[in-house]
Amino acid sequence: KYAHVALPPAMDLLITETRQVSKTSDELAQERTDLALRRTVMAMDRTLMAWVRTGLSIISFGFTIYKFLQAMHAQSPVPVLRPDAPRNVGLLLVGIGTFAVAVACIQHWNYVRKLSPDHAFRWDVAFIVAILIGLLGLLIFASMVYTSGPFG
Repeated sequence: KYAHVALPPAMDLLITETRQVSKTSDELAQERTDLALRRTVMAMDRTLMAWVRTGLSIISFGFTIYKFLQAMHAQSPVPVLRPDAPRNVGLLLVGIGTFAVAVACIQHWNYVRKLSPDHAFRWDVAFIVAILIGLLGLLIFASMVYTSGPFG
């Protein structure tokens, strides 16, 4: 007679997995297609996050340049040749960063729709963060325009 021996959980999982190997070629092809689709979506999310990182860096650098040069101008006893130069450089950088995030959002939206045209758009965390960073860039841009220069 054989004694029943309790297998460790890892061995039990291994035996369960070996029993499920007998899949048809259509099932295996569908599984590989689903995995490829998941990898593609994850790559799109990584690309969006890289653009968000780049855009946020440009936005923050533009705002920092603006504030730093504005403080230097305020403390300088010598008259400055172009007093709006810090504002203009900061606006340019904040505008470029915000534009980059907006274009990345539109590109991500189009890619996701192209991958699954029959499904509803899925709101993932990377896309929501990208939209929020884009809105933050717009707010910083508006703040810089309306609080200095001819409006300030």
